[in-house]
Amino acid sequence: MFRTGPRNLITDVAGLRVGNASDVTLKSGVTTVLCDEPAVAGLQILGGAPGTRETDLLEPHNLIEAIHAVVLSGGSAFGLDAASGVQAALRERGIGVEVGGFRVPIVPAAILFDLRNGGDKDWGRYPPYRDLGYEAALSVGTDFALGTVGAGTGALTSGLKGGLGSASTVLDSGVTIGALAAANPIGSVTIARSRHFWAAPFEIGDEFGGLGYPSPIPEDAKRILLKFRDKQVGGNTTIAVIATDAVLTKAAAKRLAMSAHDGFVRAIWPTHTPADGDLVFALATGKSGIELAPNDAIDLYAAAGATMARAISRGVFAATPADGDLFPVWSSR
Repeated sequence: MFRTGPRNLITDVAGLRVGNASDVTLKSGVTTVLCDEPAVAGLQILGGAPGTRETDLLEPHNLIEAIHAVVLSGGSAFGLDAASGVQAALRERGIGVEVGGFRVPIVPAAILFDLRNGGDKDWGRYPPYRDLGYEAALSVGTDFALGTVGAGTGALTSGLKGGLGSASTVLDSGVTIGALAAANPIGSVTIARSRHFWAAPFEIGDEFGGLGYPSPIPEDAKRILLKFRDKQVGGNTTIAVIATDAVLTKAAAKRLAMSAHDGFVRAIWPTHTPADGDLVFALATGKSGIELAPNDAIDLYAAAGATMARAISRGVFAATPADGDLFPVWSSR
């Protein structure tokens, strides 16, 4: 049986801290994961419409072995500025790869589309995401809020507000795995228009309501429910981080990111569409000192999917209402 870490957050993975910055008028925000020491990292993109910065360097055949932070941001392509703010905060602390006498913080980033969510996007000449990224980097800690916060501030799913979610799992091997997700998919996280989450089989306790599956499964569960079905379908994306304290190579970190996408499939239907930019970063801090045997590695990859499914569901479960919302929150059903 899986069990959660003490916080049931990605920060149960030793060596990671998370910070959020939100603008309620903008209905958008930024979330950053800071590594206390550079962490081995990987990436897998399965959505058809990604928006990214510094992701090619994460491929196993490329030079950089470890990174300093990851950024998840709203704002569509404008939100890529958030990484500059996080980079500035790290540079002020002397954090980065030394190159020719200079310190260069390595901060990959991904964005989701939350422009048409009812927020005021009239920001003038420059978008606010660089400042939000800087603020998020200064606010990092091991405890942080879920729901309508950070990169999940303006997130929407099919029929409900989305949000920022997190979860953790402790394995029998002693390894901890954690997930962080800003859930903004074109698809639905609930079965039809019920209160029941697709990810129910993986729930630990009542972390997102404890409702299980409905009985019987409603007839319309097979119906494809899309956000803004009657309008242009673009403008979605779930972006996430999967992390572990196990010792992994870059290739194994990429495999971890691939496995975490299974959690998207178990939590959202449909997912990985041409209108989603679905992406998972993977981080391995190595703080446990454990190098996994083959069977234990399989457990890790399986837990990656389950933990990610829970994180996505917890983000929607924790969403709170705000003025100007286009969709209701889960708790209103």
